[in-house]
This record gives sequence, C-alpha cells and structure tokens, in this order.
Amino acid sequence: MKRNSPDHLLFYISAVTLAVGIVANLNHSHSLAQIIWAIGGIAGLVPATKWIIDELRVKEMGSDILAVLSLLGTLLTSEMFASSVISMMLATGRLLERWAEGQAERQLKSLLQRLPRRAHFVDTDGSLKEIDADDIKIGDQLLVRSGEVVPADGILLTLAVLDESALTGEPLPQTRDIDEQVLSGVLNAGTQFRFIASNTSQESTYAGIIRLVQSAQARSAPGVRIANQWALRFVPVALVVAGGAWLLTGEVSRAVAVLVAATPCPLILAVPIAVVAGMSQAAKHGAVIKGGAILELLARTEIVLLDKTGTLTHGGPAISAIQTLPGMHEDEILRLSASLDQYSPHIVAKAIVSAATLRKLDLEVATDIYENHGHGITGVINHKKITVGQIESERPLWFTIKHPLLVGVTIDGVLSGVIGLTDPLRAESREMVSALRAAGVKDVLLVTGDRMETAREVADAVGITNIHASVTAEGKMDLVRSEMGKTRGVVVLVGDGINDAPALAAAHVGVAMGARGATAASEAADVVIVEDSIDRLTWAIAIAKNARKKALQAAGIGMFLSLIAMFGGGFGFLTASTGAITQEFIDIVAIFWALTTLIEGEKERD
Repeated sequence: MKRNSPDHLLFYISAVTLAVGIVANLNHSHSLAQIIWAIGGIAGLVPATKWIIDELRVKEMGSDILAVLSLLGTLLTSEMFASSVISMMLATGRLLERWAEGQAERQLKSLLQRLPRRAHFVDTDGSLKEIDADDIKIGDQLLVRSGEVVPADGILLTLAVLDESALTGEPLPQTRDIDEQVLSGVLNAGTQFRFIASNTSQESTYAGIIRLVQSAQARSAPGVRIANQWALRFVPVALVVAGGAWLLTGEVSRAVAVLVAATPCPLILAVPIAVVAGMSQAAKHGAVIKGGAILELLARTEIVLLDKTGTLTHGGPAISAIQTLPGMHEDEILRLSASLDQYSPHIVAKAIVSAATLRKLDLEVATDIYENHGHGITGVINHKKITVGQIESERPLWFTIKHPLLVGVTIDGVLSGVIGLTDPLRAESREMVSALRAAGVKDVLLVTGDRMETAREVADAVGITNIHASVTAEGKMDLVRSEMGKTRGVVVLVGDGINDAPALAAAHVGVAMGARGATAASEAADVVIVEDSIDRLTWAIAIAKNARKKALQAAGIGMFLSLIAMFGGGFGFLTASTGAITQEFIDIVAIFWALTTLIEGEKERD
C-alpha cells in the first residue's frame, strides 16, 4: 500500500488533529481544540459517507452507516473530541486491514520476487550470453548457475541438484537426471547445469502460478458481505438502544454515546482479514485459492467428486509388468525397447526409457529408425530388427497379462516380450479420501471417463464406493449439477484435464491439479493445487474451515463487547468520548483475534 494513499492521508489527518487538539486543550485553548477536533471529525465523515454510497451502488449496506450517524451525532452535539476519536478509529481500522492483507499475502507476493529477470543463453559455439528472461525461446540452451532460480521449464542436458521447495514444499534437495524435466521457479542447489527450454518464460510453470496469484488477489471476499449482513442486524439494535436512552432520559448525549459505542466499522474488517490470512496459509500448503468467496465456500464442503486420471492417479503411464518369450530376461526386453524408444518423443516411449534408466540398464545405439506415429517404432540394434509398439500378431500362450496399455517388442519379426503399463495410483490418495471424511465431507464420488473395470480397481484401492465410469465432459457437468441439487452444502469437483473444465466451472468449487495456470482446467477452476499432491485438498479445506471459524469468532467477540459498551453509554457510564476510545480497543481486539488465523496456520504447518 502506498504511503500517500487515501487511507494513509485520512490516518495522518486524524492523528494530527487529535494530537494537536489534545495539546491545545491542555494549554487551555479549549475553543481552538474544539475547532481542530471538528476538522478531524469532518475528515472522517467525508470518506465514510463515500463508503456508504459505494456500498449502495453494489446494493450492499454495512456498518458504515453507524459510523456516519455517530460522526453526525457528535458533530451536531459539539462532542468534537469524540468525533475526532471516531475518525481516528476509522483510519486505524482501514490501515490495520491493509497491514493484515500485506502480512497474509506475503507468501503469495514472494512468488513474484523469486521470478528470475535474466537468463544465461548458451550459443551454438558454447559461449554464454546474458538475455532477458522474457526473450527465452523454445529450444534455447540455457545455463543455470549455483544458487540461481530456473527461468523456464525445460529438459535437462546435465545432472542437476534442485531445491524444489518453492513449488512442492519438499525440504530436501532433489537429484534430477539427464532428460528429466526441470520446472521454472526451482532453485539450483548444486553445481551449474544446462537444459533445453521447452517453453517461454511467459508460459512457464512459474509464470502460470503467478497468474493464479494475480487472479486470487483480484477477487473480493464474500466475508465482507456476510459481516455487513450481521451489521445490518446490529444497526436496528443500536438505533433502538440509542432511541430508548434518549426517550427515557431526555438526554440526546446518551443516544450519541450509544451510537459511538456501536460503531463497528473496523470490527467487521476482521472477517476479510481472517479470510485473506486463510488464503495465505492455503498457498503455503500448495493450494492457490482464487478469492475469499471460494475460501468461504470451501469451508462448507459436503460432497467431493474426484476425477481418476491425474487426480487419484499420476496421470501418466508407468510400467507395471513385463512378460517375455521363454528363455529371455525382462531386463533384456526393457533394454532393447528403451534403446529404440529413446529416439521417440511419444509419452509411452518416455515411460519405457525412464524405467530402463531407473534399472540402470545400458542403452545401445539404433540405426535405420522409422517411426509410425501412434503405432510403433522400428530400428536395427546389433544387426537385429527391433519393433516396439502395438501388438499385431496373435497372442502366444506365454502372453497372459491384461493391462490398460500393452506394448509389444518383436525381434526379427517374433513377438519376444510384452510391456504392460498402467496409470499408477498416487501414494497419498487413500489417506486423502479418509481425511476428507474425517473433515466432515459426507460423500466422496469417483467420476471418470475410463471403463468401470479400471474405475472400480482405483475406487477399491482408495476406499470409494460411489463410482461413475465412462462419463463424458457433459456428463460430468450434469452429475455435478445433480449433486448440487441434492445438498444445501458445497459441492467440490477435483480434476486436471480439458474434459474436466466444464464441470469445474459448474461446481460450487472447482479444484484443478497442476501448476500450469494456462490450461483449460486451471483457468476454469477456483482452486489450483500447485504441487503434485492431492492431499493438499484436505489441507485447503481444513484451513478454510479454520479461517471461517476465526472470522465468525472475531465478529462475535466485537459485537458482544460493543453491545456491552452501548448499554454503558445508555446508562450514562460512558460518554461519547469515552465510548469512542472504548470502541477503538474493542475493534483492535477483534482484528487481532482474526489475525490468529496466521499464527495457527504456522503451527499447523510446523
């Protein structure tokens, strides 16, 4: 927040007029003090009136009306000191809100500060050239020195030791091998390494996260509206108490004292402060929530629909079984297939090469390579013709495995091995489903476009009984709407693919897996899990529930104390001036109670 902002200006005027008026009063310049305090009161009345007008424009009304009534009452009854205190209270509340938002969003803003501005480009002759990160092009060879942040996504040309905590929360450095993917935003924790950029800086993983952050910061919290609804109930009570005090005593000063004590403008700022603090904690746990409205909805989650591929599973093929012609070893089949597949960009080929690398198999050079995209790849290794791809021959007796994806390996025209691949289940999926139920979620559904046989296998593994298989994109959206019609709570859908985007947009809360930000799923979703772990969903729901609880507690504390102060003013125990000071302390208590959302979040994280 800029120092010369309107809120700072109001604070400076209020503080100066209040302090100078007190000095003048102590020096027995009572008339001058009254004039100075009146200036401070008018300085607060003008913006408070504007706030009411702004609220009316969006068809809302909150406790700002009590602030205006209090200021008008104190100014008309010559309670100038009280009007100056109220003005100071309003200014302090606005600044506290800005300060709390800054504290709560510190984690989000640190993402922007980490974004590298420069990159080391490796020219064709091996020389280095420093370029703007925005000028990175796909295919550029880049060098990252020790301690630097990776400026774009890419494929490693050399071994790298990476600190990935900024993206994944993993505290230990991770060793990544040649041909593995490296993501922008991670820190080089080892010696310098080189990689080939697979996208530009603007379209990188980290840039996608930043876009999500900016989207999150641009949204307003419905907690403000909830607090205003509470305030609207509070306004009639305050007016009745003020009117009663006036009628029973005949003293208008009693009514003004009640209105001053009932001025909870800074109080209701506690609600958005708690909400923003919750958003910050969720971001620290790997979930970017696109606004306070979403956080409050997330806190009332009752039904969760989970996509299978990429959500409960990793979303990519991995070898789970290898069968061979009698007399051959599975390592030999894997070595030959990987030696040929290392020349293919296909995702299945990459999975096979990755599996061979994990087994530390020595790959050979292939010649006469020909790839029929989508069908297979053929080449010559050690004078033998090898084909890796779809199985076109009849199944021999030794071929018994049944997997969603099967790759045949033929040697000189003879089917010599079969590699079975599956989409492996995430290790944390079962625990996550149990944690959702423990958090109060009434029903968890598995929704997938895959076959019922595969869906049931995954559902049984994670403990889900409500299964919907072979569901189209439109079907997912219809299912979401159907579930929304069955409950008064919130329906959450979790997915990661383009086919999930319509349903993500239709759900009360759509949650997307992945940190890409530019994908259809992430654009349509309300929450994005920015690290590759589905259990972050349970963290986000738990944090949302805590933030909402703190917001309601802060509002309740402030309103209860204000009610006591109101009756104190009505019975003459508090004057307008002492009521204003009392209300200042009440509001500060409520706001700092809301800020305990941050403290509890840190304890929870530790």
